[in-house]
Amino acid sequence: MSLIMNKIHVQMTKDGSHTLMSSLFDDSYHAHNGAMSESEHVYIQAGFAALDPAFKQVSILELGFGSGMNAILTLKQALGCEGKITRPIRFVTVEAYPVPSEVIAQLNYKQHLSPALRTLFDRLHSAPWGEDVTLCPGFVIHKIHGSWDRVQLPQASVNLVFYDGFAPSKQPELWTQDNFERLFPAMMPGGMLVSYCANGQFKRNLKAVGFMVKPYPGALGRREMTRAWKPLVE
Repeated sequence: MSLIMNKIHVQMTKDGSHTLMSSLFDDSYHAHNGAMSESEHVYIQAGFAALDPAFKQVSILELGFGSGMNAILTLKQALGCEGKITRPIRFVTVEAYPVPSEVIAQLNYKQHLSPALRTLFDRLHSAPWGEDVTLCPGFVIHKIHGSWDRVQLPQASVNLVFYDGFAPSKQPELWTQDNFERLFPAMMPGGMLVSYCANGQFKRNLKAVGFMVKPYPGALGRREMTRAWKPLVE
């Protein structure tokens, strides 16, 4: 699908941070009540910050690089007050429809970031596709330009999944049981999946392939989001 058919434009959300709107999917990339607030709640506090500390390294697989919001907030959390990553992170992110650089330049995320993180945000987006890129000591990103169903997933290689595609009503092919049957063996025992989505069929599909699923309070007035784990013993 060409970028001409997928027109992307910037919109303001209620917390003062931008989101993007896709004409192809007729949907926004984030909640209109607050783009940065939603990502912080779902993927950082309920996901990255809650990952089992027994994992000495963090191996993240993200569905939907989009604006780079989840990646830069992961970096922000990992660097903390000390400005140093203590648990190495490998961040693999998949994007079928990369956002044009001229649209990224319109986003106001850097207004909400420290000078060091502003530089890292630019490097996230300038990093070449299909290569490991060390953004800073302890953080490697690998961006994949392609569709989710074509991504090769090595067994037991991932311990945290950010499942951040467009809603099931907009992009139903991403939420089928087949996807989670592929994902399950790629996850390490004890690994966690987080998503803003609390769709009932989504949760049933996760359970059907072996995930333990627990509801969790959603962001910005949403009743629930989803957290799921691969059991330590299958």
